[in-house]
Amino acid sequence: MNILNYSALDLGNALKKGLCSVLEVTDALHQRLEATSFLNTVITIDWDQVQKDAALLQEKIEKGMLSSPLAGVPVLIKDNICTRFIPATCASKALLNFIPPYDAYVIEKMKTAGMLILGKSNMDEFAMGSTGETSFFGPVKNPWNPLYVPGGSSSGSAAAVAARSVFCALGTDTGGSIRQPASHCGITGIKPSYGRVSRRGLIAYASSMDQIGTMARSALDCQAILSIICGQDKLDFTSRNGKSIFSKAKGVRDLVIGIPENLLQAAQPEIQQCILNSAQIFTSMGAVVKWTKLSYTREAVAAYYILACAEASSNLGRYDGWKYGERTPAVTLNKQLCRTRSEKLGAEVKQRILLGSFVLSSGHFDDYYRKAEKARNLIRKAFQEAFEDCNLILTPTAPTTAPKIGEMLQEPVKMYQSDLHTVGVNLAGLPAICFPGGLTHSYMPVGIQLIAPDMEEALLFQAVEAFQNVSDFHLQSPEVNQSCSYNVSSD
Repeated sequence: MNILNYSALDLGNALKKGLCSVLEVTDALHQRLEATSFLNTVITIDWDQVQKDAALLQEKIEKGMLSSPLAGVPVLIKDNICTRFIPATCASKALLNFIPPYDAYVIEKMKTAGMLILGKSNMDEFAMGSTGETSFFGPVKNPWNPLYVPGGSSSGSAAAVAARSVFCALGTDTGGSIRQPASHCGITGIKPSYGRVSRRGLIAYASSMDQIGTMARSALDCQAILSIICGQDKLDFTSRNGKSIFSKAKGVRDLVIGIPENLLQAAQPEIQQCILNSAQIFTSMGAVVKWTKLSYTREAVAAYYILACAEASSNLGRYDGWKYGERTPAVTLNKQLCRTRSEKLGAEVKQRILLGSFVLSSGHFDDYYRKAEKARNLIRKAFQEAFEDCNLILTPTAPTTAPKIGEMLQEPVKMYQSDLHTVGVNLAGLPAICFPGGLTHSYMPVGIQLIAPDMEEALLFQAVEAFQNVSDFHLQSPEVNQSCSYNVSSD
């Protein structure tokens, strides 16, 4: 079997049994990433260092020093997560030369487990974008069709996993940045409960909503990686322990799954049909699927962008050319700061900083920011009420399939509205998972989203693992080439 077709867990098992070596795996990935370089999925990979790390891990595996089921498995890291001695650019000109002096908490945990840090993936600049097009290093392309976007902001991570260029990756999710690219690229991605994973070492966008999560080909792989990186970190006061992410129960029998009719109707007809088809699969396995109500969904987008931009305007104030990055010379300090930020930050980032500064200003704080916080509380309450009648909520991940490159940049409001199905989860701090639910007539993936109550990731994995045991959507992959192939293969 081709190494690249292994799941992350299968690869870890093969490495332990000696069926392949870590060096053989990295060589295969090197060739694959070269062959798919036109997708622009990665920013930084030092192959010489990767080979050295691979050799050390192989030695430890042979000596039985690593017990993790993912020991030796390479993982791609989104470029807003700090990695010692590897640049963390956030895909921005402002951080081109920034090399973190320490590893993020999640990187420490993965290294302890023996996972191989492969390199850094491309992304929307400072995680601001829904399409993967705002990167200083150029747009990421969708492996199903390079004329289309992969979704954002964890675009490089999702596209690389879908293209079989890596086995798994880390992403971050502030308003859907793991789930939306997972949907557009036909992979599985989970946004954990807020605080389930430490944010230490994550370069902040909106601190009250940012969350690191996992992206892979199946729910089992996502669960295995999440089990390594989750847990309370004494250096991050927002992190917390919670219920186990592993469920003793199997299958979905007697689970009640609610479908909010208003969210379903906001999606394209083909996406609606995929949701209904997935509901039938859950029903055939013994779940109870019913219509439910989820209020304040329309208000969620406005509340999210007000709050997220307000926090971003504060968090991004540090990128002035003095603390990080290079300065642009000018006659006075004030002009130097203005020129540095004007030249180093991209258009989308500057737009969100301006919006955030506006809503935080003394004349508009009560009109916008305070009202957005009130809306956030109402959204949290709406989810609590919905979960009184059901265990899980089933929705589309995005209202449309992946748009063409350049299409959304011309209509920024339309781009923001594409987050309709995802932002409410971040405002409420809940866990949600996206998994493949089929292909449209134009052979573009459709992602299904399941939402659970706080710290109930085990329920999500229980349901999606059962779904993927009886379906093959997650096994489908694109035959990647530059001429926009629509051919589909299954592992």
